Amino acid sequence: MPLMEHLRELRNRVFKALLGMAVGVAVGFLVFEPVWEFLQRPYCALPQSAQMDSEGCQLIFTGVFDAFFLQLKVAVMVGILVSAPVWIYQLWAFVTPALRGREKLYTVYFMLPAVLLFAVGAALAYYISSLALEVMFSFAPEGAEALITISNYLNYMLTMILAFGLSFVLPLLVVALNLMGVLRHATIAKWRRVVVFVAFVLAAVVTPAEPVSMLVLGGSMVLLFEVAELIAFLNDRRRRVADPLSELDDDEISPLDEDGDVAAVSDSVPPNGPPR
Repeated sequence: MPLMEHLRELRNRVFKALLGMAVGVAVGFLVFEPVWEFLQRPYCALPQSAQMDSEGCQLIFTGVFDAFFLQLKVAVMVGILVSAPVWIYQLWAFVTPALRGREKLYTVYFMLPAVLLFAVGAALAYYISSLALEVMFSFAPEGAEALITISNYLNYMLTMILAFGLSFVLPLLVVALNLMGVLRHATIAKWRRVVVFVAFVLAAVVTPAEPVSMLVLGGSMVLLFEVAELIAFLNDRRRRVADPLSELDDDEISPLDEDGDVAAVSDSVPPNGPPR
């Protein structure tokens, strides 16, 4: 396509994706109450959630527009999740004409594992949030009361869910690069210690400043990386069995078998070279 045709195609795809998200956001406003109640459960399970002689879970807001923006953020989050099949398909449909047959299959095969890994990471973040909050509240001095605003708590939950969900998808990229022949198991094994170090540094950066979520996220990423390394090892071994010369670099000389065809041809050539 010419450049303008690509831009028109991109415009149409973006419009359809935004339209799907708009419908999803409308659904998010309708289901706000049960979704917000679900998000509050990790905090409401703590004794610090009932303060100021109030009954039940206590979250406050200090701004005039805080309640509105709370519903808007929750609706947008629900809208993105509900409309995920629409905008993921639009993205895939825009990119797929530039992909070859095997690359198209890779995008399809890795889509479902990516969604499942993101969901597992988000679920883990949700279930450890209560423990992480309890650890943070334990540092409060005696007599202090926890007055958590709704916007602060929602930002904390969204950060945890996105950090765990996206981090769980990263090891899948290692498997994809290995299957495409870009990243070999020998390279992965060589950089294993660096990857473990970077995993915990990344966990410390993307999670809130408390040790529970950092250790859980870092340990989970290392575990998933080890699984990805095992898959890469098995794939490289299968590739070596199918093609013994597949592991050679482009500038490396292939080993010759003395009884092979190459040796037989070289023996048939006279010492002074082939006849002119």
